[in-house]
This record gives sequence, C-alpha cells and structure tokens, in this order.
Amino acid sequence: MRPVIPYVIAAALFGLGVYGVLRRRNAVLVLMAVELMLNAVNLLLVTANAAPLHAALGTAAPAGTPETGALPFTGQAFTLFVIVIAAAEVGVGLAIVLQLYRLRGTVAIDDVRLDEHTPDAGPRGIMDAPARTGAATAVATGPAGGRSTGPKTGPSTGPVR
Repeated sequence: MRPVIPYVIAAALFGLGVYGVLRRRNAVLVLMAVELMLNAVNLLLVTANAAPLHAALGTAAPAGTPETGALPFTGQAFTLFVIVIAAAEVGVGLAIVLQLYRLRGTVAIDDVRLDEHTPDAGPRGIMDAPARTGAATAVATGPAGGRSTGPKTGPSTGPVR
C-alpha cells in the first residue's frame, strides 16, 4: 500500500465532516459529522507516527530528523486523548440536544435562537416547560391525572388521616 493513501483518506473524511457540519440542520447529524472529523484527525495522527510525511511523499528527510519519525507511539497517545475528548463531546452534545428537544420539540438547528433570553426573564428550566396533555399525560401520571383515588398509606403505620 502506498503511504500517501491514509493521508488522502483522512483529508476526504475531514472534508465530509466539514460538509456535514455546514449543510445539516439536524443537531444529531451535526454531532455525527463532528465525530467524523475527529476520526479523520485520529487516522492522520496514527499515520503520521507510523510513516512520516517525507516518506509518504517520497522526498528526502530534512537534516537532523530521525528516519523513524518523532517519538515512538506519540501518534497513538494523541489518538487516545482525542478519543477521550470525543466521548466527552458526544455526552455533552447529546445532553444539549435532548434538552433542546424537550423544550422546543425539535432538534433543528435553524429553530434555535441564541438571543431569546432577556436579562429580566431569567433562565428557563425543565420545570417551566409547558404542561403535557393527552395520552402522554395519562401514561406519565396514571389514569387519575396525578391525583390519588384511594386512602394514603404510610410506610408501615397504615392509613394516614
């Protein structure tokens, strides 16, 4: 295999990721495109550590450069670091998308307004969201709509009066 092929694949993956970030309107798809870009960086780091760029291009190594690259396993160490950062990014990103869906009912990025909050209104939490209606309320609160229909009982003392 030619040593330049992984560099071309990494560039293509990164380009697809940039295209996905710029063209997609769904927040989950944008997160997937960012992950694709991070995986392209991982491929580039591992490839650069395995075969230096001057070897991939077929040129002579600069004077004073070791023939095997920098330090052994440097690319793999950075790749593990990028994987950890990517996992944290996915966790935080999906939490934000889930909260966005709960508050707005959509994950379309175009519907998100950054100038919506005013200083006197304060932050809007999940408890301030509009009340649910219909079948979702009956499932979430039971047939009585959250009201108890029978006598209340304590843990071990029997009916509470």
